[in-house]
Parts: sequence; structure tokens; C-alpha cells
Amino acid sequence: MRLLPAARGFNGAVLFPTMTFAIFFVVVLGVSWRLSDRPLQWRLFVLAASYVFYGWWDARFCLLLAGSTIANHLVVQLVSRARTDRSARAAMVLGIVVNLVVLGFFKYYGFFVDSLLQVLEPLGLAPTALLIKVGLPVGISFFTFCAISYVVDVYRQDQEPIPFLDFAVYLSFFPHLVAGPIVRVSEFEPQLRRRRNRDSVDAVRAARLICRGMFKKVVIANYLATAIVDPVFASPGQSPNGELVAAAVAYAVQIYADFSGYTDMAIGIAMLMGIRFPDNFDQPYSATSIQDFWRRWHMTLSRWLRDYVYIPLGGNRGGERAESRNLVLTMAIGGLWHGANWTFVIWGFYHGFGLVLERKWRERPPRPWRRGAIDIRDPDAPEERGPDDGSTRVMARPEVARREPNVWLSRLAVFAFVTVGWVFFRAVDLPTAIDYLTGIVTRWGVGDLVTPLVLLTIGAGMVGQFVPRQLGDALEYRASKLPPAVLGVGVGLFLVIANLLGPVGVAPFIYFAF
Repeated sequence: MRLLPAARGFNGAVLFPTMTFAIFFVVVLGVSWRLSDRPLQWRLFVLAASYVFYGWWDARFCLLLAGSTIANHLVVQLVSRARTDRSARAAMVLGIVVNLVVLGFFKYYGFFVDSLLQVLEPLGLAPTALLIKVGLPVGISFFTFCAISYVVDVYRQDQEPIPFLDFAVYLSFFPHLVAGPIVRVSEFEPQLRRRRNRDSVDAVRAARLICRGMFKKVVIANYLATAIVDPVFASPGQSPNGELVAAAVAYAVQIYADFSGYTDMAIGIAMLMGIRFPDNFDQPYSATSIQDFWRRWHMTLSRWLRDYVYIPLGGNRGGERAESRNLVLTMAIGGLWHGANWTFVIWGFYHGFGLVLERKWRERPPRPWRRGAIDIRDPDAPEERGPDDGSTRVMARPEVARREPNVWLSRLAVFAFVTVGWVFFRAVDLPTAIDYLTGIVTRWGVGDLVTPLVLLTIGAGMVGQFVPRQLGDALEYRASKLPPAVLGVGVGLFLVIANLLGPVGVAPFIYFAF
């Protein structure tokens, strides 16, 4: 029975086989609670278990994680002990540069070298000696961003330095190490200092999160990937627009089910160990604006970009033009963070300009009413004399002229905007994305891959965006009243059913690549 999909790196190596992880977690959970009243031993054990988890894919990258831990701890000591703000700022900048250089080398070296070669090859100047193969450590973006936030928070005096062992546990804690959520020291470290009590663990909620995450990943995300998304995106030029539209919508559902499914399981697993993570998703496809979408999608990354990129760039200070520039740059950086490909950069700019245009549209001044139009406004609104013909016109009140659009139309428009962006996110390169979007308006037809089961699965994934939270909380409350043995059997049966409903083989989580 599957308990957690295996993760794969770019070289195809398995990060942690499924059944091995099940055994690993059962052992870790049991020993963890046995050591709950011995804080030092608990920290050392969890640290060792996290390194075993990370090193299962490639033990050499444990050296990278350890090096990042030591380097950032030393930088934080320099920042906190600096006698002047200038020296503290210099230490902070040093820490950020070191983190970004390491991240840039492993994640973006090949991207920048390939881009350079494409420019120089026509000139006969391509330095092929620059081409070396660099393996991408799983989760490097996540633990690097965690480290940067710690360094900056200490410099801002929003966070006191924490002991080295606590920081090592924080940075390597296996439930969030490889794909988030991006947990900050201020959210994690205080929990290490509190005494953990097994009776205070919300096991029912943890089971609900793990089961929900499994269903999203194994049943919804994996099926859509194999049934329509992967074959259509592999050769979009051979698909009619019916398949292209369905595959784009299916990918929107897939990436949500995949990533939020992992997050649910990560939060549930951490909860069983007595650690609470912040929420990372809040029904994003029910958003009524692009801004609202980013308040609901990958919320820990959105907050990170706001606090450590957008605000340092100037935020909304400096006028409307500066605010728009900072917003676009922030989203472009967020796009590049997702991967070393121009498609991610375009995706970031796409959302950045979308946010800017949406803000301008929502803040537009009221439009004066034209003469001859049907008057549907407040009859008590004041009259104003026309410009030169002596006529009069009723001026609309601001609150009447700026009515909000229909909620469901707004949701549909935002979902369509986001789905078009996902095409760039999923395509292997920019020409493929352009060919995909061009085919939607030029190649008419339905296609064989648009089956009733595909449409039903897409619908199931979308329905979850609008289920009231109270319903899940009510079911959770009723489950908490069941005997533990009955609850355990129920969870086991659910996992078996999810396993049977999912396709053969378990695809890696999408965000393990980032």
C-alpha cells in the first residue's frame, strides 16, 4: 500500500521509496515520542533522521545541507554581535550573497550557460568548456529561502539568534525539507522549547490531512497527469483545441492537487510529531482576483516574496510607477525561483503585469455618464450642466459607478487567467507554450483524450475549491468521537481505496523539482 509517493531527482534517482518511507516514519514517530521528555536527545534524533531522509537520494548533498547550516549560523552570529548597523548590514548581505551563489550554481548554472551559448554560437565564440553537468539537490530552493529569512530577520531584530542545534533541526526537519511549506524560525523554534505532550496531538486532524493529501495526489493528480496532461503537453501540435483546453484545465487541477496534497501530508506528518506548520493553500481557484489568488496559493512563498523581495525593493513607496515596477520584479523573481527556464520567467512576468493591470482597473476613477444613455442611477444624484449645449446630465456617485463585478464571473476570469499562465509553467520551452496557445484558437476539434472520466476527475478537483470548511470540520469532529481502533481501520481502508483508484505507479511530486 502506498503511504507517500516517492520523490525523484532530475537524474531519476529515488529520494525515498514508498514502503521504505512508511517504515521510516513509523520508527521515527515512535522513537520521537519516546524521547519527548528529553529535549536534547529528541533534537539529536530528529536531526539524524532528517539527514537519513535527505541522504537517501544522494548522501553527498547532506554535506551541502550541513554546510548551509554552519555557514548561516556563523553569519547570524556576525550579524547579532556587530557593533554598528553598517557592519551588521554587511554581514547580512554576505549571508544573502553566499546563499544565492550556492543556489544559483546548483539551480541556474546550466540555464545561464545554455543561454550564453545560444548567443555566442552564431558568432563562433561558444566556450563549450563551460558545459559541466551539475546535479540539482532536491529542495535546495526551500531550505535556502528558510536560511535567508533567518539571516534577514535577525538583522531586522525581528528574531533572536537561536542555538546551533535548534537551527540545524529547523533547516533539515524532513516533513518540510524538500517541498515546503516555507516555515520561518519564529514559527518553528518556539515549538522546540515547549514540552510536547502526546495527548495534545490532534491525531484526527493529522489523519484527515494525510488522507486528503493522498487522495489529491494519488487519485486526482496522478490520473490527470497520465490520462491527458503528459501526452498533450508532450506534443501539443498533434492535439485539437478541445484536448488543449482540457489538458490546460487538467494541469491547473493537477498542480493544485499535487502540491497541496504534499502540503497536507507534510502538515499532518509534522502534526503527529508535535510540530505545527502554517497553512499553504486556501481554495485558490475560488479567488475573485489575481491578488486574491496569490493570497491563497502557496501562501508561505507569497509572504516570503512580500517580506524579503517586494518590501526591500521599496514596496508601494515612491509612487504608483515604482510600486508597479516592484510588483513585476517580485513576481519575475518568483517565477525564476520555480525553475531555470525562460518559461518560468515569462510566467512570473505574466502574473506581475496581471497584478499591475488588475490594480489599475480596480482603482480606475468613476466614468461620467454619456448623454442619451438609459438613466439607472440614483434619482437624487446632483445634476451638472453640459459642456456647451446647455443640456444637463446626472453625475453618478462614486460608489454607484464603481460596483464590483459578479463574484462568479470574477472567479471564472481569474481561473482562465491563471490557467493560461500554467501553460507557460508546464511547457518544456517557450516555443512549445506559444504553439500550445496558438493551437487553442486554430485547431478545432475535441480529441480522444477528453473522456468522461477525465472531465469527472477535473470536476472533482474543482468542487473541492468550494466545499465549506465547516463541512470538513464537522466530519472531523464526528470522527474524533470514534474509538481509536475504528478510526485506525477507517484510515487504513481509505488509503487502500485511494491506492486502488490511482493509476499504476506513482509520479514524483511536481514541487520536488523546485
